[in-house]
Amino acid sequence: MTRPNPTPKRTVVCSRWTTNPCPVTEGLRRYVNGYFCPAHAPGSPLRETPPLAPDDNPLKTAALSAAERGWRVFPLVPGAKRPAVKDWETRATTDAERIARCWDHAPYNIGLATGPSGLVVVDLDKPKNEDDVPKGPWANENIGDGADVLAILATRAEASFPDATFTVTTRSGGQHLYFLAPDGPGLPSTVGKHGWKVDTRAHGGYVIAAGSIIGARPYTINRDGDVTPLPDWLLALLRPAPVTRRTVPTPIPRDTSAYAAAALRNETANVAGTAEGGRNAALVRAARALGRLVASGDLP
Repeated sequence: MTRPNPTPKRTVVCSRWTTNPCPVTEGLRRYVNGYFCPAHAPGSPLRETPPLAPDDNPLKTAALSAAERGWRVFPLVPGAKRPAVKDWETRATTDAERIARCWDHAPYNIGLATGPSGLVVVDLDKPKNEDDVPKGPWANENIGDGADVLAILATRAEASFPDATFTVTTRSGGQHLYFLAPDGPGLPSTVGKHGWKVDTRAHGGYVIAAGSIIGARPYTINRDGDVTPLPDWLLALLRPAPVTRRTVPTPIPRDTSAYAAAALRNETANVAGTAEGGRNAALVRAARALGRLVASGDLP
């Protein structure tokens, strides 16, 4: 994969150096020995790239745009989905200066930490290949992707398809539906829990923001505007079921002193009423029975 030419961090002028230096700063292209305007180009460019703009950094612009909405962003590996930093959730920021410095350093893709940003994003994916088909309860010939599954879930809830919100089209043609997270405990992120090709990103998760590029295919804003609250029926679907705790029955106390006294009387009477020749065996039985009461503390 060909790396893009690095964008200089300072104002660049034409590299022509004579007694009359060229002051041109726009339309420059990179060559082996510097950047040159078309009038003073020494030959073929180092790489065939578009003319260099003074501050042409669309990834930085997209990251700053997301931060202006109050969404906390962090860098992803250039051209990839994985975070470029550790502790990405705590380091995600809306600070414009930090963001500018970071994206001036490298063409990072843009990660958006959904939990700290107060968002729940529903990820409706597309099949990866011909063998990637719905299974189990979703094995239906009318289901082609995650959007079809969400439409079925909406119909079951007697609701409309929830696409009237900020939406991003992913590189595969899928959709990210952005919603405002409800008050209360954070909703968990899920993968396929609620349907085939339907994932959610909320507490502890992140999405790839618009402007990012993977495999030469960009993430683009499909529906701009306000982010709407998470619909009630989706909240009911995504909220974890309450944990039911098993209750252990409390034993009913008994009058142990009366029980032990009665047992002592019965065993004493049994020994006393036993004929000679059987008293030893009767004593052993009584000792065993009364010994258990002593061990349990019922008989002093």
